[in-house]
Amino acid sequence: MATPFPSPQGFPTTRLRRLRAQDWSRRLVAEHLLTVDDLIWPIFVTDGETAGQEVASMPGVVRRDVDGAVKAAEEAAKLGIPALALFPQTDPDLKDPIGSYALDAQNLVCRAVRAIKAEKLPVGLICDVALDPYTSHGHDGVLREGVIVNDESVTLLVRQALVLAEAGADVVAPSDMMDGRIGAIRRGLDDSGFQDVMICAYAAKYASAFYGPFRDAVGSASNLGQGDKRTYQMSPANTNEALREVAFDLAEGADMVMVKPGMPYLDIVRRVKDEFGAPTFAYQVSGEYAMLKGAALNGWLDGTKVMMESLLAFKRAGADAILTYFAPEAAKLLKGL
Repeated sequence: MATPFPSPQGFPTTRLRRLRAQDWSRRLVAEHLLTVDDLIWPIFVTDGETAGQEVASMPGVVRRDVDGAVKAAEEAAKLGIPALALFPQTDPDLKDPIGSYALDAQNLVCRAVRAIKAEKLPVGLICDVALDPYTSHGHDGVLREGVIVNDESVTLLVRQALVLAEAGADVVAPSDMMDGRIGAIRRGLDDSGFQDVMICAYAAKYASAFYGPFRDAVGSASNLGQGDKRTYQMSPANTNEALREVAFDLAEGADMVMVKPGMPYLDIVRRVKDEFGAPTFAYQVSGEYAMLKGAALNGWLDGTKVMMESLLAFKRAGADAILTYFAPEAAKLLKGL
């Protein structure tokens, strides 16, 4: 019997839907793959009564004391997550205009690093190098007469990186966006015998509105107040400038480069990876997490599906690793747990 809708003469012989018809064929021709090995888990460490408290603007994310940080590292090891990134919530009484607590070998991050390293877990530790969690004004550098001064800030950042390296950090991650800090930190590490400590440069960090929940989590939002960081973080309008920043950081000794935020800047991730071919990380920042999590909790989105789709988008854009607060949740799904 003749079909009611015969194919017209010249119908395409190539049917791309054939490859999409079955699960096995879709998997076979997948161009990009997300694995647990792609994930870095950022955690917030704290002292005192805020330990165990959920960050109000980041549902499911809690601040952890040193013991809690060790437990997070143990969980990461069990899940196969390669690395943790540690960020402190500093007691306001310990903050001052130059962030001197960042240079204290007994500060919160250093204690957490030593405690985790004592457990000899197969998890790398990435430590932020910036002064904003420690300054009374909430900026990433030293403030002089209303200006963030570059070179004096870099001098302190080198000292902070050395303190973290001495505590056992595997990677120091300058996120301050001061000019020349990667070269200065690399020289400081090498001259002090820390040639094997890696540098992950926040090379293209934008002055973004997506950082709000993070600043709540580390307690810098109230210090910064109505101020902003546009004199040192990048303009969201610029892409070529990002390539210049990355080029400088790689030339100065960065081992990996970071783009931050993530999803609104996937075009930057793609350009950086295509241009340099260097290990390229992206940070799915607190605001991105809060949007997806909030929409999921309200029933507006399928939380699991959008989480995994968003992470795959980073891989498609060229990211080699993704800092994401979804890391343990995503890792469990990827491992079938």
